Amino acid sequence: MKKKILFIACLLFGLMFINAGLNKFLNYMPVPKDMPPNAMAMFGAIMQIKWLMPLIGIAEIIGGILVIIPRFRALGAVIIFPVMVGILLTVISLSSGIPMVLVLWAVLIWVLFENREKYFHMIR
Repeated sequence: MKKKILFIACLLFGLMFINAGLNKFLNYMPVPKDMPPNAMAMFGAIMQIKWLMPLIGIAEIIGGILVIIPRFRALGAVIIFPVMVGILLTVISLSSGIPMVLVLWAVLIWVLFENREKYFHMIR
């Protein structure tokens, strides 16, 4: 039962990141009209770095796909981890969307914990 719940959580997690990554290239989700000015300024500054958004988009797509596939889930979690750190810092600085990010972090930590023996080889 735990494996099925983890698979469903990873499937939703992965699909969210695939969607976010594809949006960075295809721009099919509109920017909210009521976005605070400080958020618009921050995202405008990020967009000035031309290579950053494609890099994040590629990491989100690849990491999202790998998290869905049980055999490559540990690698997908490692790829998604720095993206999640950036999302967390952004959400903290904007003070909105914190509950959703905490749910995403819970899934990521669960995946990292379930695959902890695979990471010990990197540390030794």
